[in-house]
Amino acid sequence: MSRFKRADKVDSLAGFRTEKTEPNVPYGLLKAARKSGQLNLSGRGLTQVPQNVYRLNSDTPEEAQQNVSFGESDRWWEQIDLTKLLLSSNQLTQLSDDIRLLPGLTTLDLHDNQLSSLPSALGELQELQQLRLSHNQLTALPVEVCTLKNLRSLTVQQNLLESLPEELGQMENLTELDLSNNHLKGLPSSLGHLTCLQKLNLCHNKLSCLPDSLAQLTNVKLLDCSNNQLTDIPASLSEMLCMEQLYLRHNKLRLLPALPAPMLKELYVGNNQIQQLEMEQLACLTAISILELRDNKIKILPEQITLLSTLTRLDLTNNDITILPASLSLLPNLKVLLLEGNPLRGIRRDLLTKGTNELLKYLRGRIKEEPERADEGRTAMMLPSQASVSVHNIKTLKLLMYSEKQASNIPDELFDAAADQGVTTVNFSKNQLTSIPSRLLELQSSVSDLSLGFNRLTCCSPDICKLLQLTHIDLGNNQLSDLPPEMKNLTKLCSIILNYNRFKSFPEVLYPIVSLETVLLCNNQVNGVDPGCLIKMVHLSTLDLSNNDLLNIPPELGLCTSIRCLSLEGNPFRTPRAAILAKGTDAVLEYLRSRIPT
Repeated sequence: MSRFKRADKVDSLAGFRTEKTEPNVPYGLLKAARKSGQLNLSGRGLTQVPQNVYRLNSDTPEEAQQNVSFGESDRWWEQIDLTKLLLSSNQLTQLSDDIRLLPGLTTLDLHDNQLSSLPSALGELQELQQLRLSHNQLTALPVEVCTLKNLRSLTVQQNLLESLPEELGQMENLTELDLSNNHLKGLPSSLGHLTCLQKLNLCHNKLSCLPDSLAQLTNVKLLDCSNNQLTDIPASLSEMLCMEQLYLRHNKLRLLPALPAPMLKELYVGNNQIQQLEMEQLACLTAISILELRDNKIKILPEQITLLSTLTRLDLTNNDITILPASLSLLPNLKVLLLEGNPLRGIRRDLLTKGTNELLKYLRGRIKEEPERADEGRTAMMLPSQASVSVHNIKTLKLLMYSEKQASNIPDELFDAAADQGVTTVNFSKNQLTSIPSRLLELQSSVSDLSLGFNRLTCCSPDICKLLQLTHIDLGNNQLSDLPPEMKNLTKLCSIILNYNRFKSFPEVLYPIVSLETVLLCNNQVNGVDPGCLIKMVHLSTLDLSNNDLLNIPPELGLCTSIRCLSLEGNPFRTPRAAILAKGTDAVLEYLRSRIPT
């Protein structure tokens, strides 16, 4: 004990010294790190990494030099190598070459510091799988980092990088690379060698072109090239066969890229200079679900837009469109159509404010039905209720519609006419239905899109869960408070609309449905969500929880990185504040991640 007292006396003179003292790390943290292999020093105001951290696995612990006995839990000689070192949100200006003394590291987090360079010794950490370097002042990436063959994730966004080493292509196991918010003007051709890459973020740089070698990245699912200076996209990118999300916002594109990528579901090309859409470009988008074309100079929407049969969301905000083709209403899966800021003629302003359903209904009314063939007979087209069965809709469009009739049940004649016709879309919205029609089961082999919105449903029958081909369900504007547990059997379900119901929590049965991409739950009474379960919904890209009763937003929600559109407005929580919500989904998720306790 006397030795510690003498040390205290020396420290009392610290105010008279001019040299810096080494930062102190609580001994308990170091001791625990020897047992767990993990050390978290984030947010401790460190200006340098203490030497005893580098030498954690090299030096004999202090307790071993003292005359003490060891319990079973204090066997320092059984320590494990440090594998995870978190040094984020400090004031580090440099990293010592002594980092090589921690060769067992698999995760090294240095984000949010003041690093302007990195030691070459980083290249000796051959077990490293995750390296986080974002929000620093790095002007170059050391060649030695490119020798880390086991690296899976490299994040260097928000730095000052102007170029990348050609050796970048050596990191053959990399699955995530984030180079956003730098000063890059070009990319090395070796980038194409990163064939395991699944997520590549290049947004907010100064790129004027993309290398053809990108086409070799056949496993990339998400590519973000927004906020650059791109004037065109190389046709070779169509070889990126796994790409599902492509972001090209805020560039200088004049044409929609012709990319026959069979898996592409989301294409964002807002804020460019696109003036026209051509059939060749639209025909390529065989699997597209979300198409954002806002803030361009498009004047005409071609009839070929109806080729996009999988489209659920079309954003044409702030273009120069004057006329809408009535055939737009024939898109079987279209749920959201945004047209604000266009000089549209012949469409009343109040119609635009009523939402997508009303607008599509108006456009359908402008379509002239094909003349029914005489040999089909009048009895097959007429119901006792005087409403006609549209043979054209059923046989040609595979659409069974009985909407806005204020009916309490669906006439049997309608189902009789649809028998064996392979109907894929059923629209029974805007009626007075209190239960789901039992004869829907007769269509279970083909129906994929079901709309029962604006009815009086108080419960959802398990029968709906037997429609195993369903990809889209609209149950909005009813009186539902729960969903049947059998809904987990709908393994193809991509989107579900539950707006304006009476749900008090996020329906638990939705969590296991990993195919879900869109969940709309606005204007309910939802008071909580489970971020741990949401993270497992790996395809979820759109989540609307606006106008509910959420008192707090769990920070872990920020880890749901698949979400690209998150709506939280109109809830009683205090944080995140409205100013952050206004910045968009990426800003909200980043804010939430920053609030996760470390």
